[in-house]
Amino acid sequence: MTEAGLPSGIILAFYGDDFTGSSAVMEVMTFAGLRAVMFVEPPTTAQLQRFADYRAVGVASVARAQSPGWMDRHLPDAFRALAALRAPVTHYKTCSTLDSSPTVGSIGRAIDIGVPIFCSDKSAAPWQPLVIAAPTIGRYQAFGNLFANHAGVVYRLDRHPVMQRHPVTPMQEADVARHLRQQTQRAIGLVDFAAMKDGSGQRRLEDELLAGRSILSLDVVDKETLQSVGGLIWNNRRERLFAIGSQGVEYALVAYWRAAGLLPEALPHKQVNERAQIVAVSGSVSAVTAAQIAWATAEGFDLIKLDATASLDERQWVAAIEEAVTRARSSFSEGRSPLIATAQGPDDPAIASLRKALGSSRLDPGTINERIGGGLGEILKRVISATGVKRGAISGGDSSGFAMRALGAYALEAIAPIAPGAPLCRVFSTHPIVDGFEISLKGGQMGETSFFGSVRTGRTAN
Repeated sequence: MTEAGLPSGIILAFYGDDFTGSSAVMEVMTFAGLRAVMFVEPPTTAQLQRFADYRAVGVASVARAQSPGWMDRHLPDAFRALAALRAPVTHYKTCSTLDSSPTVGSIGRAIDIGVPIFCSDKSAAPWQPLVIAAPTIGRYQAFGNLFANHAGVVYRLDRHPVMQRHPVTPMQEADVARHLRQQTQRAIGLVDFAAMKDGSGQRRLEDELLAGRSILSLDVVDKETLQSVGGLIWNNRRERLFAIGSQGVEYALVAYWRAAGLLPEALPHKQVNERAQIVAVSGSVSAVTAAQIAWATAEGFDLIKLDATASLDERQWVAAIEEAVTRARSSFSEGRSPLIATAQGPDDPAIASLRKALGSSRLDPGTINERIGGGLGEILKRVISATGVKRGAISGGDSSGFAMRALGAYALEAIAPIAPGAPLCRVFSTHPIVDGFEISLKGGQMGETSFFGSVRTGRTAN
């Protein structure tokens, strides 16, 4: 046992279905006083030795943007590598707005692949907790239905102004179990917040298992139910447990560990210095990101538009990347912070243009999505090399994954909070120009309007 009262060694292993979500897991664990590292690929033995004293180890992926076939090819080996760590809890990290469908980013397929690997003997828990809600970031689940905050108003997910218009996986169902039943045949049950409030949560869990429902969706509406969920997970884990959900899993565990006296309150986190200039790239099409780009432009950031339709032709795409890099270098030399973006919100005509061009081509949308994200990473890498800039940001969950791979990173760790779900991270890379770079990876729905300013100052928004 450690001085905190928790088991020694790696206490949590995680696999993120996108990069921004994975960095959110690091954020929760690190700022709770438990060091965490996120790898871009399953780590080698040598890489693990470098982070031997870390308490949480994870792998970030681009699974959220991929097909079930891609998952069948890539997830088994990654899951087996994580299973070998023998962590008490292994977490498949999903988006807090449940982004997924039967054909893209299928959470159900990931569960179907993971259960035989993580739950292969009696030492493993016979159930899989499903925790999507996280009040800290404005996500709530009541009687199995998911709600999310937008601009200070909480909406049922299928009526959420952004998520009902998501360009890849629009949400038409707020009931978490009904949504996932389109992706897996496994029986899904529920432990609702009413049971937790009246003290019958453990009995409800046991009843659901007796009824043959192994995936249990857990309501979270406030601090009390968050702590209760953490207790249900931790006290019913056996030697190891496979959990699914957002960073709500980690928020719940930390809340319970502290309440049970297993983990002390975290010490003040490390402060980082302000940077005069940063470089940012964005592949997000959300209204939240659009407001953040508008704020940044008004505050002196240099907005550089990247024509995403050029990605349909390799030569045109090379030229578009070259032009963006040239403009970014010029901007930086003038003392400004360049912000390269493919769109400014869901109503940007650039989105319609890309869809029209894709529709008249024979190209795979997934391939183009990857090409755009990789292009943003290439731009970022070249600007870092040319200017020596030390800090940056990537907006867009899928974009972050493809961009980080193009950047040549092999691992990240959280170093300072910027916005819930989007900490400032240190990059580990074999490329000297990238190693040590500071970056914040932001999902489309995350962050205050002044997000890019917060990255520059290294402070959370007031």
